[in-house]
Amino acid sequence: MGGNSGQPDADTAASLAEECPFGCVELPRRSTGRLIMHSMAMFGREFCYAVEAAYVTPVLLSVGLPRSLYSMVWLLSPVLGFLLQPVVGSASDYCRAGWGRRRPYILTLGVMMLLGMALYLNGDAIVSALTADPRRKLVWAITITMIGVVLFDFAADFIDGPIKAYLFDVCSHQDKERGLHYHALFTGFGGALGYLLGAIDWAHLKLGRVLGTEFQVMFFFSALVLILCFIIHLCSIPEAPLRDAAKDSLPPQAPQDPPLSSGRMYEYGSIEKVKNGHVKPELATQGGKNKNPAEQTQRRMTMKSLLRALVRMPPHYRCLCISHLIGWTAFLSNMLFFTDFMGQIVYHGNPYSAHNSTEFLTYERGVEVGCWGLCVNALFSSLYSYFQKALVSFVGLKGLYFTGYLLFGLGTGLIGLFPNVHSTLVLCASFGVMSSTLYTVPFNLMAEYHLEEQEEQRKQAQGGGPDGSGRGQGLDCATLTCMVQLAQVLVGGGLGFLVNLAGSVAVVVLTASLAALIGCCFVAVFVRYMD
Repeated sequence: MGGNSGQPDADTAASLAEECPFGCVELPRRSTGRLIMHSMAMFGREFCYAVEAAYVTPVLLSVGLPRSLYSMVWLLSPVLGFLLQPVVGSASDYCRAGWGRRRPYILTLGVMMLLGMALYLNGDAIVSALTADPRRKLVWAITITMIGVVLFDFAADFIDGPIKAYLFDVCSHQDKERGLHYHALFTGFGGALGYLLGAIDWAHLKLGRVLGTEFQVMFFFSALVLILCFIIHLCSIPEAPLRDAAKDSLPPQAPQDPPLSSGRMYEYGSIEKVKNGHVKPELATQGGKNKNPAEQTQRRMTMKSLLRALVRMPPHYRCLCISHLIGWTAFLSNMLFFTDFMGQIVYHGNPYSAHNSTEFLTYERGVEVGCWGLCVNALFSSLYSYFQKALVSFVGLKGLYFTGYLLFGLGTGLIGLFPNVHSTLVLCASFGVMSSTLYTVPFNLMAEYHLEEQEEQRKQAQGGGPDGSGRGQGLDCATLTCMVQLAQVLVGGGLGFLVNLAGSVAVVVLTASLAALIGCCFVAVFVRYMD
């Protein structure tokens, strides 16, 4: 799909950009086709997320998982993600694999997602083929299914950071904004398609009879979509490897008009001084001034230095992370319990009644309609993502950020106070506004922060000053995305207590509304926006 025709120095620019760990050069313009290919990873990930949302609870119930283990299933993955994601994000900043810095991590996490889906959708069938003992079958089916759910959630949550860092590494500032909008657009499309396929009664269709059960049908589609999307994503934009600066250290005396070596490290602004594959002598001298190549090679993050970098994070990054945490806490509070809210509050069903009772069948009908509401959310998320590119020129990122939180807070508040089938489905559009906002605006702000830092470091480099803080884009993206895991921990650990205390699942929707309205105030007052 689209290439880089008409830009003869694209490969040189990409190579230079990858050799500087924190994105210090001007990168070539990326075509729309390449950015769409890059966004296919988000399509595949969200498609599989939708399948999980539709099928994990039925799968866990079908294998006999005790209710006492539910909280452990949903809390283990986000706890691991919150603790490990910044570590992996920092490690990817210094990854020297020949295939690039981010793509090896994306491929590994994609394989983990596929393995997790295989285990939780086929765990019962696997155990049934290996043992006939009912007791052992129950224990192993529960164990394998839990491992699959945790593995899938862990990898699917983790992979967002490397995908965003990959986009930031290989794209200019303008292309980062375009790429993030395409990410949100295809995230919505993937979720909508996943929910639609999950709503089909495959057990009564020929494909369902051929593959065995609807669980196997959904695994077939999920695996096919995930593999194809990740192949397209990994082949979208070339990512040059990070060279070892110690092996390619600059000579003591730079010759006149030395050739541009793809293995050398240059300062900010170096790409602007490259002509016909050569670099100016004063630039080479400046690149080696006050630089010890061995020290550059050893700038890997230890756990101690990682914690120090996080503690010393600039205040505007910290405020952005807090606003992201508030937003995802509000969003997940609503989304994780929305179908249950539809079944119990809107349709007045009872999930604890006998399975052949009217109350239980009414509850199931509410859950089905709730899935259609989630489909409305996904479709409107894609639609809003498309129009964001036009809206941002009128209201700016601050207006988009504030509007997303405000509409979600008002929408969920009205749903909680006045539960009605038709109004609830219409107000599900506000969920899509919030979803698109969370997937684009914070990362757009981070891209602007990075651009400002690069400009400052370029000036420091030209003046012979020290280079940056040692934080890479991988670490920053991972820190921002791990707020999602922290929000899952807060939601999983706190909302169950609130529901038991209030005696109604309606408190969940009202809590989401309150959190979003608090987030409105925070993003308006504390988050920093660039002029």
